Amino acid sequence: MKSRNPWLWVPSLYFAEGVPYFVVNSISVILLKRMGMGNADMAAWTSLLYLPWLIKPFWGPFVDRVKTKRWWVLTMQGTMVLLLSALALSLPKAVGAELGLFRWTLLLFSLTAFVSATHDIAIDGFYMLGLSGKEQSLFVGIRTAFYRLSNLFVQGGVVVAAGILELRTGSVPQAWRLTLGGVALLWALITLYHAWALPRPAGDHSVSVKQNFSSFFRKEGVWAGLLFILLYRLPEALSLKIVPAFLVDPREAGGMGLSTLDFGLVNNTVGVIGIVAGGILGGLVASRIGLRKALWPMALSLALPCAVYLWMALDQGMPLWLVASCVAVEQFGYGFGFTAVTLYMIHLSEGPGKTAHYALCTAFMAGSMMLPGLVAGFLEEALGYPGYFTLVMLSCTVTFASVLLVRRRLPEGFGR
Repeated sequence: MKSRNPWLWVPSLYFAEGVPYFVVNSISVILLKRMGMGNADMAAWTSLLYLPWLIKPFWGPFVDRVKTKRWWVLTMQGTMVLLLSALALSLPKAVGAELGLFRWTLLLFSLTAFVSATHDIAIDGFYMLGLSGKEQSLFVGIRTAFYRLSNLFVQGGVVVAAGILELRTGSVPQAWRLTLGGVALLWALITLYHAWALPRPAGDHSVSVKQNFSSFFRKEGVWAGLLFILLYRLPEALSLKIVPAFLVDPREAGGMGLSTLDFGLVNNTVGVIGIVAGGILGGLVASRIGLRKALWPMALSLALPCAVYLWMALDQGMPLWLVASCVAVEQFGYGFGFTAVTLYMIHLSEGPGKTAHYALCTAFMAGSMMLPGLVAGFLEEALGYPGYFTLVMLSCTVTFASVLLVRRRLPEGFGR
């Protein structure tokens, strides 16, 4: 069968793209923290998990040359069933801070990250092969919506399930083993479904591709653009690995003392809803007034709401509803502000070779998140939470400087 109704496979495929990404880059943070790992080790090791997304443009051509995109999608999904199952079994039997306890868990997270990044390459290629040009435009919003829903599922549903199991079993390791085992089972069902649902496009075959990245670096203003991509999200990059630790750390350690269940409800449910709402509004605003006019409001909304974490660090006694409100405000601002960097990468990638050029942009964006995360835990341990979140607020000036680098170069109507 060469074709199927896109509604049968596009939503599920982009939901499947998001699940392993958020398991690797979000679940790993709260899981390792609940298992007792210190902030410095946790932030550094989980930041390194971004590496496969940072370097994926360099093995993307291999995916083109070997087998079909459909084969790669199904093979990577089947591999992740095995990796997620092994990940559940790899957790230490007891909570502890020693890094050696987590060597197998970290190795399996790393392998899952590599397989997930390869899965992303195959999915994006398959999307373009399996749909006509008109269908690609029609379903671009659908794919984004279901990718966001996978975030809500993982950061809300999975974490909440782990929190409930922690209460019922009385064991953090056992609760997370059962939770990850459930994710592996769901993933097996998704793989079986896609083996049936994915079409077999006539153009889906191995090809010989030579991607010329050098043309990207000859574009006018490319170095200013890359600095913008690297620096725009600095406050978020510094916060990403530390905020979950801050929310679950006990109050005597300077944190908010949330249980896993409360954390799941606050950060990974209310927060994700805030991201989705902010992203929708950001897209609407950019489409109405263009990226150039929207860039400053988006930069301000991305950077300034980080102040809520400094407020919480100075007032640890605030009630749960107020904590949830603060997180929702910050995540809404992030969702609204993130639209700017997404649209800018599309602008920077325009012209011949845009697929390869966009992959390069996403690699630089992955680096913008990985590099600050490597030192975030050490800085927090040196400064304490109030001092660290003060540093995050000071880093907002870097975001504003990055906007000055590129705003005047943007075409007036781009994104409208």
